[in-house]
Amino acid sequence: MALPMVAVAISQYLLQVISMVMAGHLDEISLSSVAIATSLTNVTGFSLLVGLAGALETLCGQAFGAEQFRKISAYTYSSMLCLLLFCFPVSLLWVFMDKLLELFHQDPLISQLACRYAIWLIPALFGFSILQSMTRYFQSQGLVLPLFLSSFGALCFHIPFCWLLVYKMRFGIAGAALSIGLSYWLNVGLLWVFMRDSTLYRETKNLRVQEIFSSMKQFVALAFPSAMMICLEWWSFELVILMSGLLPNSKLETSVLSICLTMSSLHFVLVNAIGASASTHVSNELGAGNPKAARAAANSGLFLAAIDAIIVTSTLYGYRRNWSSIFSNESEVAHYVTQITPILCLSIFADSFLAVLSGVARGTGWQHIGAYANIGSYYLVGIPVGSILCFVVKLRGKGLWIGIFIGSTLQMIVLALVTFLTNWEQEAAKARDRVIETTPQSYQETESILKEDVGLDKTLENDKPKPKPWLEIWFFS
Repeated sequence: MALPMVAVAISQYLLQVISMVMAGHLDEISLSSVAIATSLTNVTGFSLLVGLAGALETLCGQAFGAEQFRKISAYTYSSMLCLLLFCFPVSLLWVFMDKLLELFHQDPLISQLACRYAIWLIPALFGFSILQSMTRYFQSQGLVLPLFLSSFGALCFHIPFCWLLVYKMRFGIAGAALSIGLSYWLNVGLLWVFMRDSTLYRETKNLRVQEIFSSMKQFVALAFPSAMMICLEWWSFELVILMSGLLPNSKLETSVLSICLTMSSLHFVLVNAIGASASTHVSNELGAGNPKAARAAANSGLFLAAIDAIIVTSTLYGYRRNWSSIFSNESEVAHYVTQITPILCLSIFADSFLAVLSGVARGTGWQHIGAYANIGSYYLVGIPVGSILCFVVKLRGKGLWIGIFIGSTLQMIVLALVTFLTNWEQEAAKARDRVIETTPQSYQETESILKEDVGLDKTLENDKPKPKPWLEIWFFS
C-alpha cells in the first residue's frame, strides 16, 4: 500500500511546486511574492486542513475494520462540512494578507503581489478541504488505485494548464494560483466518480442528517488534537526559517536553511506514505478486534522506516558536496550546505521513524499524546536549545537545525515508548467501543437488515484490500 501512496503524495505535493516554478520564471519579484504567499498559506490554511482531516484516519479506519460501513460515510461528510466551514475565516485572513505582511516589515510591492496570489488561491483552499476528506475515505479502506489515478490525472492536467494561464493568457501569478485550485477540484471530481461507483457508497448513500451530525462530535473531538499534532511540528520548521533572518548574514543563512527544509520536506512526503499505510492497517485491525495484527502492522511500518532512513541518509551524506547544486551554484552556499549535511542526515533519520510512529498514533487515536509531545519536544526543548546554540554559542544556522533535530528525536522517543508499551488488547476494545457503542440502535438495526437482505457484508468483503505483490500493484497503477 505504501508504494502507490508515495506516488499520490508526490503528485499532490508537486502542484504548488510547479506553480511556484512557473511564476518564478516571470521575474524575481514574482518568485519572492509567490514563495512568501505559499509559506503563509501553508501555515495558516493547508497545514490546518491536513491536520483536521487526520481524525478520519482513526475514525474511518476503525469503522471499516469493525464493519460499521455507514459510519465511514457519516464521518467523511462530517469532515467535509467542518473543513468547509473552517475555510471561510481562513479566506478572510488571506484577503488581508498584505496588511499582515506589512506588519512584519515586508516590501509593500511584494506584500501586494503575495496578497493577490493568496486571494486567487482561495478556490484551492475549498477544493483542498474536500480532497483531504475524500483521500482519507479511500485510504481507510485501502483503496489506493483511485487515489493514484485521480492525483496523477490532476498533475498531468496541471502542468499544461498552468503554463497556458501564466504565459499564453498572461494571467501571471494569478494564473499560477488559479491553476492549483482547478487542479484540486479536478482531483475531487475524479475521486467523486470513483466514490459513486463503489459498493460502500451505493449502500450508504441514503444517510440521514442525524447520522452526520451525531458523528460530528466525535470528529471534532479528534480533529483539534490531530491538527495540533501535525501543525505544531510544521510550524516549528517555519519558525526556524524566520529566526535565521535575524542572523548577521541573513541572506546566506536563510538560503541554506531553506534548502535543507526543502530536502527534509521532500523526504517527509515520501516517508509519510509509509506512515499513512501503517495508520490504515493499524486502525483497520483495531476496529476488527485483532490486536496482534495491529501490533504487527506497526512493527512492519517501523521496519520499512529503518530501511528508508539507512538508504536516504547514506546517499545524502555520500553526495554532501554535490547535492546543493540542485538549488544553487554559489560556492559559499555549497560549502555551508556541506557543513550542515551531517546534522540534516541525523534529522532525516529521526523523521523516518517519526513519520511512521505518527501514523500509528493517528490510526490508534493517540492524537492528544502526539500534540503534547510536539509542544514539549519542539517548543519547550528543541527551539529554545537551538536559539541558545545559534545566538549564544554562535553556531548560527547549524545551531537552529540542531534544535530541530533534538525536538524530532524527543518526539520520536515519546511516541516509540507509547507504541512499544501499549496494551494492544485494550486499544482494540477502545476502538470497538468508539465505533459501535456510539452508533444509535436504529442505525445498527438498519445496517443489520442491509447485511442480511441486500448482502452488504458480502459485497463489501470483495472491496476490502487484499494483499498483492508489489509488482502487481505497480502493474495496475
